[in-house]
Amino acid sequence: MDVKTNKKDKSSARSGTLGTFAGVFTPSILTILGIILFMRLGYVVGNAGLWRALIILVFANGISVLTTISLSAIATNLKVKGGGDYYLISRTLGLEFGGAIGIVLYLAQSVSIAFYCIGFGEVLAGVLGSDSKIMHQIIAALAVSFLFIFVWFGADVATRFQYVVMTILGIALISFFWGGFSSWDHTLLTQNWGSPSPGMAFWGLFAIFFPAVTGFTQGVSMSGDLRDPGRSLPLGTFLAVGISIIVYFLAALTFAASTPGDILRGDYGVMRRVAAVDFLITAGVVAATLSSAMASYLGAPRILQSLASDRIFPFLLPFAKGYGPAGNPRRGVLLSTAIAFATIALGNLNVIAPVVSMFFLISYGLLNYATYYEARAASPSFRPRFRWYDLRASFLGALACLGVMLAIDLTAGLIAITILFAIFQYLKRTAGPARWADSRRSYHLQQARNHLLSAATEAQHPRDWRPHLLLFSNDSHRRKHLLNFASWLEGDAGLTTVVRILEGRGVKMLKLKEESETELQKDIIESGLEAFPLVITVPEFNQGLQTLVQAFGVGPLRANTILLNWIEQLSERKSAFKEMLYGRQLKTAFRMGCNLIVLNAKQDQWENLDTLPPNKRRIDVWWWADATSRLMLLLAHIMTRSETWEEAIIRVLAVGDDTKTERTTEELQITLNEVRIEAQPEIVRDANTDIVAAYSADTALVFLPLRLRGDQPLDPFGNPLEHMLSRLPIAALVLAAEDIELDAEPEEGIAAEVASALDAVQDAEKKVQMAEKDVSEASEAAEKAKEKLQKGLAAEATTLDEETLSELIKELRKAERQSVEASRRYAKAKTKAKAAAREAEALGAVDKNTKKETNSNEDKV
Repeated sequence: MDVKTNKKDKSSARSGTLGTFAGVFTPSILTILGIILFMRLGYVVGNAGLWRALIILVFANGISVLTTISLSAIATNLKVKGGGDYYLISRTLGLEFGGAIGIVLYLAQSVSIAFYCIGFGEVLAGVLGSDSKIMHQIIAALAVSFLFIFVWFGADVATRFQYVVMTILGIALISFFWGGFSSWDHTLLTQNWGSPSPGMAFWGLFAIFFPAVTGFTQGVSMSGDLRDPGRSLPLGTFLAVGISIIVYFLAALTFAASTPGDILRGDYGVMRRVAAVDFLITAGVVAATLSSAMASYLGAPRILQSLASDRIFPFLLPFAKGYGPAGNPRRGVLLSTAIAFATIALGNLNVIAPVVSMFFLISYGLLNYATYYEARAASPSFRPRFRWYDLRASFLGALACLGVMLAIDLTAGLIAITILFAIFQYLKRTAGPARWADSRRSYHLQQARNHLLSAATEAQHPRDWRPHLLLFSNDSHRRKHLLNFASWLEGDAGLTTVVRILEGRGVKMLKLKEESETELQKDIIESGLEAFPLVITVPEFNQGLQTLVQAFGVGPLRANTILLNWIEQLSERKSAFKEMLYGRQLKTAFRMGCNLIVLNAKQDQWENLDTLPPNKRRIDVWWWADATSRLMLLLAHIMTRSETWEEAIIRVLAVGDDTKTERTTEELQITLNEVRIEAQPEIVRDANTDIVAAYSADTALVFLPLRLRGDQPLDPFGNPLEHMLSRLPIAALVLAAEDIELDAEPEEGIAAEVASALDAVQDAEKKVQMAEKDVSEASEAAEKAKEKLQKGLAAEATTLDEETLSELIKELRKAERQSVEASRRYAKAKTKAKAAAREAEALGAVDKNTKKETNSNEDKV
């Protein structure tokens, strides 16, 4: 069987045989309950004090739990195949991230085989009474050879060996807890609660302990051998993590309550002192190291096999082959064995050990981020069966992994990140098109949605204008150059959509539409430029053009410019008729509010442009000081952003007369300075068609105004276009449907008008309130004066003299006049407030709630 057919066959022929217990729980729990539990946990408790040791356990296991939540979500959202972490990350973040993490994870797990076996060699050499480094290496090599036998025959055989190891490990832990609980001392527990002085730094102790929890994803590497990965991966991993957390917390308490702190700090093998049967701890250490090595031995080749099957690295293709019904990756096993032997021969592992640990942390961080990325994309396809997922948990897990990397070993962390980034960049340049659908497109679509909704809430402003082009081209042989010109015009700021309008009816148009879309897509790909293809079928061209221009786009993203080629030279009769139809279509697009750009360029002119050095190119802009002139100047400036035109000179040629030449030149230079566009101004006196042709004959590109009279496109002087175009180099004829303010300030535009209108409404409302208060006070004063007069007349009718009566009447009349004046001011203020509110409403500045509140206030008054 060759490699090409192997991938297809293995997906159908392979059916996993392992369940949750054998395939996920066993390798995960055996790796977690490893050498750190037996040889370093007591040391951490002794140096940190029990309370800090418990914090270390909470923090380290918190990362395990967060990552397990992410794993459960993503594993129940995909049909997980072989490759474990690599498969999950690559199918979410893409082949670049997946390939980078896959290769480093494979190397890290292969090197880990040697790490664990060297740990086994040190323990066994100690039991044999030898302290020779060579003896450690010999025993480690023999251990690799021993494990190789089980791994070679497949996961089923290796799993049976793991059952034996787990049994020994369980008996050793029972012996430890039995001895610890028998010698439990509350006084000792209290003494070991606090931190010793002086003690080790928190992050130093965290770095010693953290490798203990890095084995919880070992079961993920066996995903290809599982009967039901979607069920087994979350269940088995959660069980392994949960049980290991209980074991570690109980073990920390047991160490603190049974052993003095100085012994904990000075004896790595303190567990043997605590255990009821000490030799069982030695057996447990042996079992722990071999089980961890076995888990890495099983996982590493399967990552390599999945990586090779995806053909990301061509040189790995031979490792895609599997053997037997389960597709055992024997070639990967051989390579992992060679790496393990080479690592053992190296002897000193302290140099690369920290970097290897960082690779594991990066994989956990990327697993968390991949799940967050998938959830953040809000794709309807993200439907994990794991119900207790929250994307904030994944994001927190990713941040925690990054923080721990930099806190444990900044240098090793940066080295690991640099290696991963280098592989990522290599794959980005060499991997070619995507081989599967990942979550990136979904994420980009969600971001586009969010950004469009946000942009729609912001008021339009001239500073935000950018060219969004509809490029019309029915001629494939002229489309390539038009695409190039469009890419210069958009200047990495706008968008281009290549359009074909097919006129006709019937089912045949569907096939024609499909063929045209394929043709457009092919031309875009061959040009190497960024554009979107669009083909529509219409019964009548002009009607279709009107509909397209009005309906194209979404939200605030609308086409604002039409770009097309000038008609090719035909016979005189045909040319006149086609020019009339052409002009009619231009007028239709112009009336719909689109700027027009008509490009006239022949093949020999493009060839001449290609031979012209970039620093010898010049762009001529013919200036009439109108909206079209401003648009042409902006387009010329945008063109100089591209590599093709970045060294070109812009020359602005303003049409003037003899009497105003000097003044017009100064005004034009001031205008150029105000709009911040570097160009050379020049006045052309008594310009006409011949003078324009003479001035711009040696330029690289000419921008000229386009005029439309009826259905006839004309040059700036009202003459037919063909006479001028035949004497010019590449020319772009432009007609602006909108006036773009090149010198617009941030305080100008709709946003400023809306703010001013809202301010006017608020000021008017305040005046209404003040006038209303004045009316109330004046009315109250008038009522008091009236009551005073009435009381005086009733009580002192016989004694009230004329002078007193006159004073009371004057006071009443004054109060009444003030009341009337206050009412007039109120009416005037209310009228102004209504006018301001109407103006603000017309600008869209008053929402429904504000409008209701204003109407309510008016009704109340």
